[in-house]
Amino acid sequence: QVQLVESGGGSVQAGGSLTLSCAASGLTFSNYIMGWFRQAPGKEREFVAAISRNGGRIDYKDSVKGRFTISRDNAKNTVDLQMNSLKPEDTAVYYCAADRTLVVHTSRLNYDYWGQGTQVTVSS
Repeated sequence: QVQLVESGGGSVQAGGSLTLSCAASGLTFSNYIMGWFRQAPGKEREFVAAISRNGGRIDYKDSVKGRFTISRDNAKNTVDLQMNSLKPEDTAVYYCAADRTLVVHTSRLNYDYWGQGTQVTVSS
């Protein structure tokens, strides 16, 4: 049974930082592209960042480039999202997702497994 468990969410003031972590089990982690998505109230779930199987290819949503950093540790089966210079518009539930294909995708439709999400709240 595949499980993705996010942690690290919380409440911060604008300009602050948080690091989200996702621990994966029940799958061969190094065979999956890993992604982070987020969903704000009343909005669609949107792509934030993704990293290829070996970490050689990374994509970011334009609005988080230069502020967020995705990384993975295939030995520990974890993927992290370091978030700096947070803004109120970053407030959302953040989800970790796994994609078994070979190409980094930004569409949530391509991802096979999802975590339960962790809340990030940024106050102004």
